[in-house]
Amino acid sequence: MSGTGDDLAAGSLCAVHLPRSTRGLLAPPRGADAAETLDPERPRLGRFPAVQAGQPAIERLAPTSALLGYRGPTACAAAGITYRQLDYWARTGLLEPSVRSAYPAGAQRLYSFRDILLLKIVKRLLDAGVSLQNIRVAVSHLQSAEPADFAGLTLMCDGATVYECTSPQQVVDLLGGGQGMFGIAVGAVGKELEVALGRLHAERTDTGETHVGHDPADELAQRRNRAG
Repeated sequence: MSGTGDDLAAGSLCAVHLPRSTRGLLAPPRGADAAETLDPERPRLGRFPAVQAGQPAIERLAPTSALLGYRGPTACAAAGITYRQLDYWARTGLLEPSVRSAYPAGAQRLYSFRDILLLKIVKRLLDAGVSLQNIRVAVSHLQSAEPADFAGLTLMCDGATVYECTSPQQVVDLLGGGQGMFGIAVGAVGKELEVALGRLHAERTDTGETHVGHDPADELAQRRNRAG
């Protein structure tokens, strides 16, 4: 028999091969006490659904949950950066993972939602021509800020300096200077990231288990295929 598990899909029959003399013993006794009288060591023939009756529903955690961490490749996909950039920024101390570092040797880096949000911001600042020195200052400041403050925070930069604006009026004042500015609405970036990470796999920080992403578009496609 194959050991891959592919032939034991949910709902399929699991065949048990027995000598001819014992094949007639597979049928369980009838009546209310069938489960008690059936020999527990006797091979059985039955169906194994994906979710047994009485099992708890799969726990869905928000991508922002502190119980979820994201491995390097997932962080790269969500932030729109290369693994080389991720590795370089971690090794040089620009942005290290807050959940789990690569030490001891061989450990998988694990990034939090906040870490990946900062990765996206770093990428946008680099694309705007901001120097790494100024980006380090901005990252350090954002790491010390409360996550609740991100919703109303806008970063403005002129290619050389990064400014923090906590009100629309501050943004207007900067734009009124006549100098070309580039803005990053941190709250909007966070919402965009939350949608992206919700479709990707994560790792539970309390159990180490894989938290499977949920893509509504994939589920809709599967429903359409079944209907067709």
